[in-house]
Amino acid sequence: MAALRPVLMIIDDDPLITDTLHFVLSKYFEVCVAESYTQLKSLLQQLDSPPALALVDLGLPPTPHTPEEGFKVISALLTHSPTIKIHVLSGQSDDVNVKHALALGAVDFIAKPCDVEKLKDMLLNALKVQDVELNEMRVEQEHGGLLGNSLPIQALRMQIRQFADSPFPVLIEGESGSGKELVASSFHFASQRLLYPYLSVNCAAVSPLLAESILFGHAKGAFTGAVAAHAGYFEDAGDGTLFLDEIGELPLELQAKLLRVLENGEYQRIGETQTRKSRARIVAATNRDLRAEVRAGKFRSDLYHRLSVFTVHVPPLRELAEDKHLLRDHFIEFYTKQIDKLPFKLDAKAEVRWLDYDFPGNVRELRNVVIRLIAKYSGKTVKESELTAEFDLSEQAFSTDAFDFSDDASMTAQAQKHLQRQANVSLDAVLKSWERAYIDAAMKMTHGNLSQAAKLLNVNRTTLYSRMNTQED
Repeated sequence: MAALRPVLMIIDDDPLITDTLHFVLSKYFEVCVAESYTQLKSLLQQLDSPPALALVDLGLPPTPHTPEEGFKVISALLTHSPTIKIHVLSGQSDDVNVKHALALGAVDFIAKPCDVEKLKDMLLNALKVQDVELNEMRVEQEHGGLLGNSLPIQALRMQIRQFADSPFPVLIEGESGSGKELVASSFHFASQRLLYPYLSVNCAAVSPLLAESILFGHAKGAFTGAVAAHAGYFEDAGDGTLFLDEIGELPLELQAKLLRVLENGEYQRIGETQTRKSRARIVAATNRDLRAEVRAGKFRSDLYHRLSVFTVHVPPLRELAEDKHLLRDHFIEFYTKQIDKLPFKLDAKAEVRWLDYDFPGNVRELRNVVIRLIAKYSGKTVKESELTAEFDLSEQAFSTDAFDFSDDASMTAQAQKHLQRQANVSLDAVLKSWERAYIDAAMKMTHGNLSQAAKLLNVNRTTLYSRMNTQED
């Protein structure tokens, strides 16, 4: 029996391009085509396993003349499968679009029109890199591979040690690309459960129609196609750990059933009356603000409180200071060995620039930048200008370093960039976001002292208190 071919997802609304790509690439991959973000979401739910690769056009309906739908697709694919290798294939190849797509997590950007044979080779090479990364990930999981010496990482390691052997759930919060999956597996391998299964379910990748069966199992004949009884993840995990990634994507109707398991360990297979008991430890992760989801009625309050008995925050890379150098050196050593290339070095100015960059895509973006630098500058010294060319500076456009608030022309230019990059901007939402950011910053800087925060913001105490209450509403 032939081995299953890796799934390649192509997201493009031009049938001439998709037909050509399908004809050439279907010899090497199982090709699936979606014309829009909505169609992609539907297709992903029908797949038995997440796609290994994706080709994404930025200009997609309903706004084909802007890149926003394409950026949404990149984020959705990485949410569905964090290990997927995404290549952007688009005519919207402005420098700012290229850098933003790469910062979001795409591994490469190919401008249309392209050489299909070269594209095929790039995809096959990406598969090899993916295999190596998956093996490395398994090794890291088994040996607690949280790299870093910064205080936030040290605090995170301490929390993992403290909570590892507790039977209560853990909620891991953090931005996309920050390494929540690695933290989840670290809880398992640091505990006495490490000899038992560690199972992972990405709630964003599971069809709502199949989610209950996948989690809890079903009896033979429970529904059309249930030709045999099937154990779910809760049962298969046994005395081990069950990691529920992207828990904010779980449908509301299933949230009630998950709550029951968390409260008393009880669940039933679909089509059975027999009550079963789960002994697995639950670890969940999200890049959403679940408190905001609760307020919006999208996530159950009681489930949130059950899941967040222990809550740990995975810090974004911008807060890890010198760890950016340590992670860079780790990835340089790892990838140069795997692809038999010489490492690159940064000159003094590039070293400073590396430390100053925020890495909005977090560790995932840093890793991809390293891979691109190895490909371009193997055995060479990288200059500041060459390094900066790999960075997405659009995410830092609103930093206070980027413009002067008293300079009307600068403010107007930044607002124009924002309006060009994002459709349907709400002025009220922008103003509220800025106000909330400054209030939060002032409260953090004054360690929660309302009077000092009011002085910092040059408003009186009652005004600040009123505005804080308005923000919460």
